[in-house]
Amino acid sequence: MMHSIIFAGFGGQGVMLMGQVLAQAGMSENKYVTWFPSYGPEMRGGTANCTVVVSEEPVASPVVEMPTEVVAMNIPSLLKFEPKVQKNGCLFINISVVDRKPQRSDIRVYEIPANDIAERIGNLKVANMVMLGSFVQVTKCVSIDSLIEAMKYKLSARSSEIIDLNTKAIFEGAKHVGG
Repeated sequence: MMHSIIFAGFGGQGVMLMGQVLAQAGMSENKYVTWFPSYGPEMRGGTANCTVVVSEEPVASPVVEMPTEVVAMNIPSLLKFEPKVQKNGCLFINISVVDRKPQRSDIRVYEIPANDIAERIGNLKVANMVMLGSFVQVTKCVSIDSLIEAMKYKLSARSSEIIDLNTKAIFEGAKHVGG
């Protein structure tokens, strides 16, 4: 199965890291992956998104017009990418920030209070890992174990406290959607 995902939000929400961690997890499972970043006019505070493809088969292009899944960390991302989700695809919304409902009824919607969960476990900066844990628990595009190992790899220069907090965030996100 091929998953073509757009992670989108404001700069500083960790959107690029979400994509990098997922791509790394896919590579560790010997899957074919691409990661393609896109930045708005500003690095912090501007819009940012990245496209990740995780597949059992070779990937022809990193460019995705109609993703199977979208993760919207803010309202502008919801407005821009909801119309592009494939029919029967998945839309993950950070309802801690997004205060509106999606317009479509032909997709599956997962409302994740990522910021609220991150604050509860001790640091708002791990909201991205909360969302990523929820995403992987639902889609099963990689295993949670591979995701955690990939996060540790990407954050290896950081303290063990940061890695432990991000690990907890992934588990809490997975738990929120039934993991």
